[in-house]
Amino acid sequence: MVVLARCCKPFLPPYLSPLSLSEIPLQFYSPFSNKIRNYAINKRVRFFCSMGSSQASINGNNGNNNWVGSSNNQQLEGAIKKDLWVYNTMSRKKEIFKPKVDGKVGMYVCGVTAYDFSHIGHARAYVTFDILYRYLKYLGYDVCYVRNFTDVDDKIIARANEVGENPISLSRRFCDEFHQDMSYLHCLPPSVEPRVSDHMPQIIDMIKQIVDNGFAYGVDGDVYFSVEKFPDYGRLSGRKLEDNRAGERVAIDSRKRNPADFALWKSAKEGEPFWESPWGPGRPGWHIECSAMSSVYLGYSFDIHGGGMDLMFPHHENEIVQSCAACCESNIRYWVHNGFVTINSEKMSKSLGNFFTIRQVIELYHPLALRLFLMGTHYRSPINYSDVLLESASERIFYIYQGKKRELRVESLAALEKTIKHVLTALGLMPSSYSEALHQLREKALKRVKFSETEVQQKIEERDMARKNKEYEKSDAIRKELAAVGIALMDSPEGTTWRPVVPTALQQEPVMAN
Repeated sequence: MVVLARCCKPFLPPYLSPLSLSEIPLQFYSPFSNKIRNYAINKRVRFFCSMGSSQASINGNNGNNNWVGSSNNQQLEGAIKKDLWVYNTMSRKKEIFKPKVDGKVGMYVCGVTAYDFSHIGHARAYVTFDILYRYLKYLGYDVCYVRNFTDVDDKIIARANEVGENPISLSRRFCDEFHQDMSYLHCLPPSVEPRVSDHMPQIIDMIKQIVDNGFAYGVDGDVYFSVEKFPDYGRLSGRKLEDNRAGERVAIDSRKRNPADFALWKSAKEGEPFWESPWGPGRPGWHIECSAMSSVYLGYSFDIHGGGMDLMFPHHENEIVQSCAACCESNIRYWVHNGFVTINSEKMSKSLGNFFTIRQVIELYHPLALRLFLMGTHYRSPINYSDVLLESASERIFYIYQGKKRELRVESLAALEKTIKHVLTALGLMPSSYSEALHQLREKALKRVKFSETEVQQKIEERDMARKNKEYEKSDAIRKELAAVGIALMDSPEGTTWRPVVPTALQQEPVMAN
């Protein structure tokens, strides 16, 4: 007979205490009056439409836990806070978001396995949850956002052996690179970023709890979770036990009672890092780390668990049964998963070798153009990587930052500027300087077409001379030549300037539906 998991000791998770996180006051003003407003708002609506979020005009925290109604956040133009709907993978439907504790949200998102530079599939996930994080804060919630680093793993050990580096040192280096990528993409830092190597005592304690409750067994220094003892195994992914494969990252082990049983603890092997445990020296399996670290910072019951759809099985499925086996009160209210980035409709991944790193992409495109590209499709749908979509995102973000000031009266421009700032901030698209962002966007465009600013100016002067001489065919040919590579000439009484656009050659290419 299986012994029911005994309830864990009650405790107050850190996210129920006030957090000293700086917040940016946000509010949207309505109605707006031009294309910039429509574009920015439509992008926000496209991203959040799956969550069913109604527009809410409400300030965020001012940095001192003073929410709406406080002396620092008075009447917001008669705004009313609306319901937020979230698609819950577990229930397979949209649900009204109701946090466990009123006004506070605990959110855990599975982080990267740090052994290489991150690709844009990773970027898609962390931009997705950065926007959710920003939006929850915008709605007035006090959010504790936990995102882990896996710094103990088979892949890390294999890479470290290849390059002759200590695995923990190698992983630390790529954690730093990941932080740099997130900074480029304007992803806010999480509240907490736990690492596996710093949480061995908590991981070992959870495994002991699972073993004591009768849900796991030891074999020669290894510990496996027995999935047959958990009747609800598979409820998140909808997979039946007989359809399940062995763990994604390891070969089938004949010592297992069931091929689907997965490792909680792995005995030490020569040349690998290890920690002492009741089962002998070794290291944790992949799945247990997230169950342990989420419980440390958010408790066994919290609001949102997120990650890419590829983590639904086996990682998140295994997290659920581990946590429930350790504590009968374990419960996560909303499971949120983002869609893949695809290349020719095939999932982008390092294992398939069909990926672009974030660094490779932002070598030629502005990081905020990449962010806008990743936001351009419903977050649960796949997004197909293509040059034309990146070019389009680059052109659009240039347009947003540049605006059309000549068409607006001064007072209208001031109101619009305030509105745009709030929208861009909520979406993580607000640059430190518009002029600097525009300069960087131009530089990236020139780099893509292998032109210099001097060469473009020479073409502009050549065209000006042709126009003065009434050589209109030559003038048009120069304009078309530049447009073909993504440089649009803009004539005005003050002279001719240029801005990056989608190259005409790419405009004619068919774009695969997302």
